[in-house]
Amino acid sequence: MSDSHPELELEQAHLDHAIRRLGEARSEAVRLQTMVEVGKGGTNQARYEREIINTKIAERLADLDVGDRSLAFGRIDQTADDGGGSYVIGRIAVSAENLDPLIVDWRAPISGAFYRATGADPQGLVRRRHFISRGREILGLEDEFFGDAAGSQSVVINGRELRGQGALVAALETSRTGRLSDIVGTIQGEQDEIIRASMDGVMVVQGGPGTGKTVVALHRAAYLLYTHRFPLAGQGVLVVGPNRLFLGYIEQVLPSLGEAGVQMAVLADLVAGVRVQGRDNQAAARIKGDLRIVNVLRRALVDRQQPLRTDLIVGYGSRRLKLDVKKSAKIIQEARRRFRTHNAARNYVMSEVVYTLAKSHPDRPDPDTIVDGLRSMSEVREALHWMWPTLTPAQFLHDLYGGPSLLKSATKKLGPSEGKALARPWHRTRLGANVLWTVDDVPVLDEAWEMLGPLPKNRRAEDAEVRTYGHIVVDEAQDLSPMQLRMLTRRSLNGSMTVVGDIAQSTGAWAHSNWNEILDHLPDRRPSSRRELTVGYRIPGPSIELAAKVLPYAAPDLKPPVAVRNDGREPRFVQVEAGQLVDQVIDTALEESAELGSGNVAVITPDDMAQAVVAAFGQRMIKVGSATKDGLDEPITVVPVGLVKGLEVDVSVVVEPAQIVSSMPQGDRSLYVALTRSTKHLVLVHAKPLPHYLQ
Repeated sequence: MSDSHPELELEQAHLDHAIRRLGEARSEAVRLQTMVEVGKGGTNQARYEREIINTKIAERLADLDVGDRSLAFGRIDQTADDGGGSYVIGRIAVSAENLDPLIVDWRAPISGAFYRATGADPQGLVRRRHFISRGREILGLEDEFFGDAAGSQSVVINGRELRGQGALVAALETSRTGRLSDIVGTIQGEQDEIIRASMDGVMVVQGGPGTGKTVVALHRAAYLLYTHRFPLAGQGVLVVGPNRLFLGYIEQVLPSLGEAGVQMAVLADLVAGVRVQGRDNQAAARIKGDLRIVNVLRRALVDRQQPLRTDLIVGYGSRRLKLDVKKSAKIIQEARRRFRTHNAARNYVMSEVVYTLAKSHPDRPDPDTIVDGLRSMSEVREALHWMWPTLTPAQFLHDLYGGPSLLKSATKKLGPSEGKALARPWHRTRLGANVLWTVDDVPVLDEAWEMLGPLPKNRRAEDAEVRTYGHIVVDEAQDLSPMQLRMLTRRSLNGSMTVVGDIAQSTGAWAHSNWNEILDHLPDRRPSSRRELTVGYRIPGPSIELAAKVLPYAAPDLKPPVAVRNDGREPRFVQVEAGQLVDQVIDTALEESAELGSGNVAVITPDDMAQAVVAAFGQRMIKVGSATKDGLDEPITVVPVGLVKGLEVDVSVVVEPAQIVSSMPQGDRSLYVALTRSTKHLVLVHAKPLPHYLQ
């Protein structure tokens, strides 16, 4: 790389031309939008057409908005045998006035060589050029030559040639902003193979810390939308993250790639009408994530579909009408046979009950003449509520968890302690409204909805069935329970999914030991595939070496990623007396932040220490962010170890490693996660003796 490259000015001039053309395209889109807005009124058809045009123009404006991000990041020059063309590769496609391409979209087929060409397989290139850019300015150029013009040296890591090392290192050394950035200009070969792979079936991507699995999965979503715009634009793409802190961290990546229409969600967002906060204890989380809970719900629902205990006799004028127990049992049996969901059968049961009562009238009137009067009778309504109540998932589960007899009946095939783990206080509530649920309740509520269906009076199309998606990206999948995976499978339209994670970072109540345990619960309509990211781009070598000491205890079958950056500061250990721990943590965070200048510092604590550390900062009148409230927007942020997975920061201050190990369900894995978040420096502050493998 050189900032005095003889062609630097030519490349800058080409980029400036492309930027002008991009501005002209935006101006034209704005002009069209103004023209559409002027045409008010007209027929319904005209208004509908204007709405469609407005939507398309808005989408085009979003596509053309690159903000202050680099528009172009490289060029490829083909051999004469492959056409001899030169193409600048960039964020979006831009054409000249004569429609010749000034910038080629990074997802276009011809751009693949920019990411995949190697000395052994140049893919028709004689040269690949990387731009070292900041916004609209090209700071330097880095050339790689192939074939006869190739140099004798290439950087090879784990059997892979490192592409654009100068541009890559420059990007890695940039300070973190509290938001994940795209890697579109520095995608490496092993990453590109995943991004451009077929969308058929489930693809599992195993990747250690710093290998870029999250950002690769997001680039894959953008690539699939570009390549399969029809039908994916209509079917939808869903990205599922482990928590809202994580979603806030990754939210800018897809818009920066020109894809703003992807739905991003945590699992709780996929279940309407419930409030979710916190998690259950380990015992309750295990049973709520177990597939056996499906049979618990089925038995509980059968218990709510009951024949009458005694004959129903109602007065109608001077006559007495009757529904006997045996007939009520037949109605229940027939309703179960005819209808897939519980609430869909409610009107049938009601009709059968009132018509049976009407037909028992000794004067044999036309039943239709008296059924309306019967429906409004309190005795009939009470009988219907006993036989076949209308139920929301929230009401159904609230009654089950809070009703000792219901819970005992439904959980009789579970162990006694497992059934008790589901119990919770019951209070009167209409249709389960205002009940606060946990993250672990979400897949159970979703399963209940599948059994119950919408209420009879709520048959809007969007409520009648679960929304499905043409492709689903699932991040940090190694922690998902069988019930959570079942919930995601229910939302897959065709079995196309990208599932990424790291078994070594599996820390939840349902921590998995291998990917087979996860694939068993995902769509199998088409064969699954597996890929592995082996190169650590983000974490400096000394930090990976320290974390590697934990890995044999966290996940003995896995190997740590190989670091691109072998240099870097050695991790620092600070030991203090117990009474000085929190003050030392604050002092260390301030020192690291001052030395860092720009960027962010994460104070990673055991979950039960986070609030106390935030309060201690406040007592010393020092501004600090709390991850649950502020994301990573502050220079210093306190992050509970249970929320830090998937995030990256410039500096990590890991507090009391031994307490992280002892307090978390998968303690060694939680510590491994904590030690692998920083891109520049790692500090461990402790009063208790360190775990033996770090001593």
